[in-house]
Amino acid sequence: MATDLLVVLQDRPGTLADLGEALGKAGVNIDGISGMAVAGEGFAHILVEDASAARQALQGSGIEVRSESDVVVVDVQDRPGTLGEIARKMADAGVNITFGYLATDTRLVLGADDVDKARSAL
Repeated sequence: MATDLLVVLQDRPGTLADLGEALGKAGVNIDGISGMAVAGEGFAHILVEDASAARQALQGSGIEVRSESDVVVVDVQDRPGTLGEIARKMADAGVNITFGYLATDTRLVLGADDVDKARSAL
């Protein structure tokens, strides 16, 4: 099952390379990624199949894993309105989307306050 890890990276050159190298050496594929820097601290959401191996590799490289989340991963069509349709279904079901990003193979990754309810809404 795909899992989202929220990692903290120093806001300096090379930290994303450190993340990629650590996961690569551990044989962990990054299926999706999103990131941003805020006030000197970088944050990245990464989608992985083996959260335990990813966590171990990252922490072994000195990269903080702030949280681990079960997520909804949806195959989507690349066309106008797709995000709105999916988000509306969740909203109508009373689900709050907490984060989202695109992954490989035209998939949408969504964190939600109630992942089971989100899956049922789709």
